[in-house]
Amino acid sequence: MKRYELIAPCHFGLEAVLKREIIDLGYDVSDVYDGRVTFIGDAEAVCRANIFLRTAERVLIKISSFRAETFEELFQGTKAIAWDEFIPADGRFFVTKAASIKSKLFSPSDIQSIVKKAIVEQLKGCYNIEWFKEDGASFPLRVFILKDEVTIGLDTTGESLHKRGYRKLAAKAPLAENLAAALLNLTPWKKDRILVDPFCGSGTFPIEAALMSAGIAPGVSRSFTAETWPDLISPNEWRDIRAEAKENEDLNIDVDIQGYDIDEKIIAAARENARLAGVRDLIHFQKRGIDGLSHAKKYGFIITNPPYGERIDEKENLPYLYKTLGERFKALDAWSLYLLTAYENAEHEMKCKAAKNRKIYNGMLKAYFYQFPGPKPHRQRADGS
Repeated sequence: MKRYELIAPCHFGLEAVLKREIIDLGYDVSDVYDGRVTFIGDAEAVCRANIFLRTAERVLIKISSFRAETFEELFQGTKAIAWDEFIPADGRFFVTKAASIKSKLFSPSDIQSIVKKAIVEQLKGCYNIEWFKEDGASFPLRVFILKDEVTIGLDTTGESLHKRGYRKLAAKAPLAENLAAALLNLTPWKKDRILVDPFCGSGTFPIEAALMSAGIAPGVSRSFTAETWPDLISPNEWRDIRAEAKENEDLNIDVDIQGYDIDEKIIAAARENARLAGVRDLIHFQKRGIDGLSHAKKYGFIITNPPYGERIDEKENLPYLYKTLGERFKALDAWSLYLLTAYENAEHEMKCKAAKNRKIYNGMLKAYFYQFPGPKPHRQRADGS
């Protein structure tokens, strides 16, 4: 079976998490860049990566890379690619995104236009036609230019992988599903430990945690662009990988995952999203303010994305919210706290100093993932003591 170099973009700062995921799937990572990881795999790997990866944005087949400092070099480099190996005569092909960093070619619209024109010219000779109907399957392309090195990738995913398909109802500033999954993977939390999100919004942290606990693959219930390419990837591959994913699911597990929000409507939306994700019975959602945060048991985790103050109506409440979060956290017995926020005074208001923090880009917004790890549970010895 033909092997490809596959490109998996991700949130900046979370490349190591995605790399670990890819290795755990059994594939060799070939390189790690800012915001993307490349690895080697065949058609089955395309299916498996799309269905199983929790932290990637999408999966691209790397078509080619070459150097281009002028539009003529971009045109000729693109035209030299054997596009007929990927795109049939009726294929609808287009450049969905072009990005350029530290390169002589920097206009996205011009890059898109030149690449499209070059592909048309190459395929004219291959199929001996002058005009393409483009009424068949879609073949979206992405072009990255870094320091004059052009990389062209064929997008196998379509809608971003963070769109699992369960979030029909969202809060005002929802956390992307793949970002939530990546942040969960940065903590020591496991399914046998308590997890509480006191600012759960539409439920992303609790739902992603429940999906992980139950072994539910994030992409098992959605579709992908590459499913319409039977000449490249057999429908049997998709069917078999989905069947494998379903076999790995286990909803008969005992977990303690909770989500709170002060807004009853938001809690109702979170419950509906959890139902659509198939994990409604694994999460307890409740209308509760931050001042009501408490738990009788030890060694739990607070993992949350509090308000940042991006909206004017939130700003005046931020000192109280973070002060109360700090107080409630200190009142819990041997708990850990992990929070993503762009609020600069978070530690000051909480009167807590993070053991470490990690810079994370939530979209275009720079935020920090503050980590306050608590003690580990004592291991019970064989004699029960």
